[in-house]
Amino acid sequence: MSLDLRLPMGLMFTLVGIILVAFGLATNGNTELYARSLGINANLWWGLVLLGFGLIMFQLGRRGQKRSANLPPPEPGTTEVRRGH
Repeated sequence: MSLDLRLPMGLMFTLVGIILVAFGLATNGNTELYARSLGINANLWWGLVLLGFGLIMFQLGRRGQKRSANLPPPEPGTTEVRRGH
């Protein structure tokens, strides 16, 4: 079984990004909460960054799995490591 680590990693970052974006949107008008960050809604902005990174990693993982699925199966008895191009 070959699981591309970009898939679960992308899903994890996407989920955390969604949670942060939702919290940032829910607390957008709270000036006391964001006084320490100079009025910048850090939850919203970092949530968007994590969401974007997670989606990119997930797409790269899916593309890698599609590419490895199109490779011919290895010949029996060989122990070579196959890598996508």
